[in-house]
Amino acid sequence: MNTDTTHILTASAPRKIGALDLLTSSLSHFGAYMNEAHSFDDVKTDKFFFRSAFGFDDGKDFDMAEFNRFFTAKSAQHDITWELAEIGQKPRVVILVSKHDHCLNDLLYRYRTQQLKIEIPAIISNHPDLASLAEWHGIPYYHLPITADTKPEQERQMMAIIQEKNADLVVLARYMQVLSQDICQQLNGWAINIHHSLLPGFKGAKPYEQAFDKGVKLVGATAHYVTPDLDEGPIITQCVETVDHTYSTAGLTEKGRHIECQTLARALQYHIEKRIFVDQGKTIVFANA
Repeated sequence: MNTDTTHILTASAPRKIGALDLLTSSLSHFGAYMNEAHSFDDVKTDKFFFRSAFGFDDGKDFDMAEFNRFFTAKSAQHDITWELAEIGQKPRVVILVSKHDHCLNDLLYRYRTQQLKIEIPAIISNHPDLASLAEWHGIPYYHLPITADTKPEQERQMMAIIQEKNADLVVLARYMQVLSQDICQQLNGWAINIHHSLLPGFKGAKPYEQAFDKGVKLVGATAHYVTPDLDEGPIITQCVETVDHTYSTAGLTEKGRHIECQTLARALQYHIEKRIFVDQGKTIVFANA
């Protein structure tokens, strides 16, 4: 029996007896085999969350339109909000970047080797430095310089490109500009950012130099959804590793960049696999490991 995953069903609803049974029995009714299933009751918000990745025996057809009609009628009794997706549809990801290339390089490698099953229709930067890297991958590169005076126009140009490319997701791969409240609201729920997580927190220029001077023992990174509150959006995933007194500033920086790459790629994977729910400013993440 070959039941490779072909579809993903996600759902949320008020906590109510029978919601989970309805979801699983509906999939069974259509002959689906659940290769992966997760559910969670948030007692505090009184909500229920569900994700299933499923497939079918060889040769079996799945009529998505028929399932949509069937489950729309059934789900109303439990106030279920749901989405059915085919995994073969690659999301279109526009990447924003400045001069640091480590996260972009990592994403492009995973894209090239199909570890990340995405399309990248555009890379946008406020600097020209990484144009050759985009060109080597055959990806259009848009250099949009920015100053305090030109920021509103630059962001209008940026959103025009994002919309023109029919982007499903925007990723800030070390884009060293603070997005305006207006563009954050336009990108709400479909833009991911990465930043370092050093304890104690060090803001502003040269954070790793500050961390070195304080003798930090933990270096990490946080990936989160973009909101108007700088670096305070719903957290998708975090990674951390220990360091010690033998690390130089350069060593801390190298370690931090490595963790940033891992964390951003993991967050992107979770998003495109529809593993993330945002519930009143925090996330429920049905991780696969």
